[in-house]
Amino acid sequence: MIKIVLADDEHLVRGAIAALLGLEEDLDVVAQVGRGDQVVDAVLEHGAAVAVLDIEMPGATGLEVAGRLRQRTPDCGVVILTSFGRPGYLRRALASGARGFLAKDAPVDQLAGAIRRVHEGGRYIDTDLAAAAMVGGESPLTDREAEVLRAASDGATVARIAASLHLTEGTVRNYMSNAIGKTGSDNRMSAIRTAQDMGWL
Repeated sequence: MIKIVLADDEHLVRGAIAALLGLEEDLDVVAQVGRGDQVVDAVLEHGAAVAVLDIEMPGATGLEVAGRLRQRTPDCGVVILTSFGRPGYLRRALASGARGFLAKDAPVDQLAGAIRRVHEGGRYIDTDLAAAAMVGGESPLTDREAEVLRAASDGATVARIAASLHLTEGTVRNYMSNAIGKTGSDNRMSAIRTAQDMGWL
């Protein structure tokens, strides 16, 4: 049996995926969690061989969790499920150590196949998402520019962003201006939307 930890903050979605995977003879969902910061403990507690992670979760994103699992329990394979076909997500998922990447609306037999492939040490990448990633190109943003845009995404003022990132307000404005230019946007909200749509944040 392949032991699986399933992480998704949407209770109904998580339950449905677990129920469908439970119909597979060789798959066993040993734990379900709704927060990213609960995954590593659940994997260690249950000796899970594969973690199936949503990207957007409270506590920690699926991409952050993949990186933590690679450090804490590298034998646990990671499959990322996403509702967002954003090009940057695939690159970031692979960089964080994930070996499976597919859309949340994929058929259950495709998800089950991805889990088996990852458990065997292979990779499973949804072909449509891979094609979108190749078309999308690399992020033009530096780490600091992306960090400033992320901090601004909840409507934070320049002063608040500066305080939270330990930067001067002038430096924050410079990073913001660079990010706006690199995304071809007219203002910071447009830059944030573009960067999010491309999976750069």
